[in-house]
Amino acid sequence: MKAREEPLEIQSVKTKAQKKAFVDLPWKIYNRKDHPQWVPPLRLSVMEALDTKKNPFYKRATLEMFLATRGKKVVGRIAAIENRAHNEFYKDKVGFFGFFECEDNPEIARALFGAAESWLTARGFSHMRGPVNPSTNHECGLLVRGQSQHPTIMTTWNPKYYEALYSAYDLKGVKDLVAYFLPTNYEKNLTEHTLQKAARASSQFTFRDFDMKNFERDVGICYDIYNSAWESNWGFFPMTREEFFHSAKDMKMVLDPRFAFIAEKDGKPAGFMLALPDLNHVFKRIRNGKLFPTGILKLLIGKRLVKSVRILTLGVKEEFRRSGIFSLFTQESFERARKYKVVAGEASWILEDNVEMNKPWKDIGAPLYRRWRIFEKELPPSVG
Repeated sequence: MKAREEPLEIQSVKTKAQKKAFVDLPWKIYNRKDHPQWVPPLRLSVMEALDTKKNPFYKRATLEMFLATRGKKVVGRIAAIENRAHNEFYKDKVGFFGFFECEDNPEIARALFGAAESWLTARGFSHMRGPVNPSTNHECGLLVRGQSQHPTIMTTWNPKYYEALYSAYDLKGVKDLVAYFLPTNYEKNLTEHTLQKAARASSQFTFRDFDMKNFERDVGICYDIYNSAWESNWGFFPMTREEFFHSAKDMKMVLDPRFAFIAEKDGKPAGFMLALPDLNHVFKRIRNGKLFPTGILKLLIGKRLVKSVRILTLGVKEEFRRSGIFSLFTQESFERARKYKVVAGEASWILEDNVEMNKPWKDIGAPLYRRWRIFEKELPPSVG
C-alpha cells in the first residue's frame, strides 16, 4: 500500500534555520546527473542578496520569503518584494517576486506563487512581476531558451519545466532579455561600415582601463554614466550611490581592469564597458558554494585560467550616442580579447527590443543563443 504523502505547507521565513533552508534549497533540487549545467552559487552572495539589514537595496524595499514544505522536507521557495524605488520612479503599483526554486510539481508552484500573490495583494499592488533577485538591477529573468548552454557569471539558470509552472499560474511574458555568443574570431565579421564609424569615433575618444588604485573614483564615474545611460530602458529605476557602490564592492574580487574600460573625450568620461571573467567555470568546481576552507584556493587558482568573459554593461552618455562610439566599443572589445587571449564572450542581458544595443552583435552575425523572460500577472483588488 502506497504511503500517504505529507500535506503541503507554506511557511513564512522567520528564523535563522528557515533562512538557511531557503538558501540551501537549490542543492536539494539540482544534481550533476540531471542538471549538469547548473552552477552552484556562492552561499555568501545569496545571503548578501537576502540581507535586509546590511544590503542598501532594502532601505527602499521590503522582502518576504516563503518556504514550501512536506513534513520536514523543503520542496520549494519564493520571495515577494515591495520595491518602493521602482514604484516611485514609474508612479505605478507593481509588486515583484523572485528567488523561485521548486520541484517539478504544479501544486507546489501554485502554492508558492499564491503566497507571493496574497502578500502583494494585501499591500494594494496591481500586478505581480518577476522573477527578479531581488530587482532588475540584480539577477533577473526566467531562462526560456539555452538551458543546454553553459550559464555565464551573474546570469540565472533554471530547468525547462519552470516555464510550464509559470504558465500554469497564468503568468504572462512581458519582456525578453537576450544573450549573444561572441567567439573572438568573429572580429573578422566586423562590417566596413562599423569599422569606418569606429575610425571616425577614434579621433574623438580614448580608452583607459579601470584604475583599481582609484577604485572609488572610477566607480563614481560609472555611477554617473549608469543612471543617465539606462534611464529610458524598460524596467530601469535609479540606484542610489550607496547601492551602486555596494554592488561594485561585490564585483571587485572578480573584476579584471583590462576588461573594464572607460571612454573619455577631452579627458571627460563619455561611456564605459564592463566585462567580467566568466568565473562560473570556477564556481562550478566549488560544489558546496562555500569559499572556505578550500573554495577560495580554487577561485584564486582558477581565476588565472579563465579565457572567456561576459559583457555585462555598456553605457554611453546621451550626448555621445550618435558619434559612432558603439562601433568603437565593439572594435575595442575584440581587440582586447585578441590581445589578452580571450577565446569567447557573451553579451547579456540586452532588452530584445533595444535596437541600438542589439545591432552591433547582429551586424557581425553573432548567434542569439540564450533568452530570459520577465513575467507578469494582474492582481485582484485588495479587500479591506
